[in-house]
Parts: sequence; C-alpha cells; structure tokens
Amino acid sequence: MTIEIKAPTLPESVPDGTIATWHKKAGDVVKRDELLVDIETDKVVIEVVSPADGVLHQILKKTGDTIVSNELIATVQAGASANAASSAVADKKPETLGSEAASAEEPMLSPAAKKIAEENGVNIENIIGSGKHGRVTKEDVLEFIAKPKPQLAVAVSAAESSNTLSVSSGRVEERVPMSRLRAKVAERLLQASQTTAMLTTFNEVDMAPIMTLRNKYKDMFEKTHDGVRLGFMSFFVRASVEALKRFPAVNASIDGNDIVYHGYQDIGVAVSSPRGLVVPVLRNVDHMGLAQIEGQIREFGMKAQDGKLSIEEMSGGTFTISNGGVFGSLLSTPILNPPQTAILGMHKIQERPVAIDGEVKIRPMMYLALSYDHRMIDGKEAVQFLVTIKELLEDPARILLEI
Repeated sequence: MTIEIKAPTLPESVPDGTIATWHKKAGDVVKRDELLVDIETDKVVIEVVSPADGVLHQILKKTGDTIVSNELIATVQAGASANAASSAVADKKPETLGSEAASAEEPMLSPAAKKIAEENGVNIENIIGSGKHGRVTKEDVLEFIAKPKPQLAVAVSAAESSNTLSVSSGRVEERVPMSRLRAKVAERLLQASQTTAMLTTFNEVDMAPIMTLRNKYKDMFEKTHDGVRLGFMSFFVRASVEALKRFPAVNASIDGNDIVYHGYQDIGVAVSSPRGLVVPVLRNVDHMGLAQIEGQIREFGMKAQDGKLSIEEMSGGTFTISNGGVFGSLLSTPILNPPQTAILGMHKIQERPVAIDGEVKIRPMMYLALSYDHRMIDGKEAVQFLVTIKELLEDPARILLEI
C-alpha cells in the first residue's frame, strides 16, 4: 500500500517552510516513526517521520524546495522489504542510475579526508591521492586546501545547496545561503529599527542579596524540587512580572493604531541554539513559582539544543528577557521583539567598587538595560519600571511578598 507523506499543518503565522534535509533517499528501507526529513520554518525545524515500516518510494520535494501546509512531499510503500528497495532502484530512470554508477567510480578516500573535504567544499576529483591504490588521505585534502589557487570556485555538494567556496591567493571565502531562521531574525531586527521609536535606559543592580539567598538555599531547593537548580533567571522573571503589573504600558503591544493591554504576563526568555537565538515563552508567569520557572527554562534550553522547540512554544509573549551575561557581555542595548514594546537585557555579574553609606565597598554588580518603544512608553515609566526591578532584586523578600 502506498502512503502519502505530507508536510505538517503550519500555523497561520507561518505561511510556508523549506525542505532542509532528507535523512533517507528513494529506495531506502524505513521503519515506523523513523525520521525522514527536516522542514525548516521561520521559527523551528519540524521533523517528519515515516508513518509505517516499508520503503521510501518517491521523493517529490527536494532539499531547498518551498512547501506549504499539507503539501505532498513523498510516498512510502508500506510493508515493502529490502527486496522492494532493490526493485525501486532498478525502476529508476536511466539518467539517475548513470549518476549513481558514476559515483562508484569516484576516487577512494578516508573518512577523515571526506569530512574535511565536505566541510571545506572541496571536489575530491581535483585531488591526486597519495595513499595506496590512489586513496585520498586527510593530508592530501589539507595540502590541496592550503595551495594558492587563482579564482577557484567549488560547489559544496555535501550540503546539496548553493554554498560555494572561493580560494584566491590562499584567502578563503565561503558563500552560504542564509537560513530561514536567520533571515527572519534579520527581518524582525530591521523592522524593529525602522518602525519603532526605540530608546534604552540603563541601571545597575547589586546582586549580593540574590547571591546570598541562592547560596543558602540552593541545595535544599534542588533536593525539594527533584533536581531543579535555583538560578538567577527565575528571580528576574518574577521581578519583571511584579514590575509589569505596576506599569501595564510596558506589558502592552501596538496593533496598528490600537494599544493592546494584556491582563497576563507571558515572558519570552532568549536562549541559544545551534540555529541561533530563539525566544520560547513562559505562559501565565504570575501563577508560577521559582521552581516552575527554572524547570521550564531548563526544558526550553534542552529543546533548543536538540531543535525540538515547537512553534507554539515560541509564539506570542508580552515581554522579553535576554541574558547576554552568560556569554560575558558587560553592557549592551537589546533590540525590541515586535509587537512587544519593551525588552530587558541582563549582563555579566562583575565585582566593582561602589559607594555604600559613605564607604567604598566591593560588590557583585550587574548592569541592566531596558529598551522600549517611546511611542508607547514615556521615559519616566521606563526609568521607574527598571528601578522597580532593581529594588525587588536588591530586596528579594519583596518579590515573594509582592510589595
């Protein structure tokens, strides 16, 4: 029985996707729930698996093709075996078989040589192997890359895309198509700079009270909450929620000529992933404790590394927190995430001399930055909002008491 493989149903906010990587080729035996293809959207990579045991009979959409919701991309012959796979190969067009036969005549090469060649976009056919029976070694590839070559351009076949590597006088340049995620990030950043009146206000917070509290209770906290570690982010999230309640304009968004005031606090937390920065959203944070916040952020981080975040988990949000301090940033200006009207930037904790009660003391200080849309938020509100966060963090008992 032939089963149609269709693209998943995409949300209204995601009009289309791109075939990123086929993990199987036509004629391969597949098992139920085995990964067939990755589909990249503006926000996430969606995995499409085989619905049954059988053979991947036909691939209708190639790598790089654009697809829409529920579009047919391949077919699987359910119940077929390896013999059927051989038959499928035999039924291929002559020109397809010819290309595969030609590949069998390609020069032999070691696994290390193949990996380096693929990473650098080197065509193995241009290399004379020095190994036994003409085998291309790692050293052969490295030597080939190091040699000056006038205006050499080689297609990166391993990526099956329009990547190109140019080598001129020993200076290497690689041209790589921008991923959909990076293109979307670029578009939104440009949109933020062109369509908002963005300003940034700064302050600093003494992290000693939070650090003392954390050091005192972190072991008990982790034991009580099944291995969930007490970090700094949950305090910043809770402090932001209390501040957003007091300054609803910071929690609002602009929709055309309308202002939308949100009666809830959905906090986006920027996390790093192999594909770039992504912003999953903590929903209804006002009803979450520190342990729930830490556990959810940890789960988001693990999903981001594995590319498992869903579109729903990264949609919406009324306010965003970005922590550049984990990468060593001392001070920066975060850019708005439209249609949100504000974003909080955390930074590196650094011991600095500060004046306290007329005395100079060394304290663990962190710079805070609040970027905001001046069309919606006045400077006074922005400054007071950031001061509120500072005061709550420097006296964390106020976060728990909501005062």
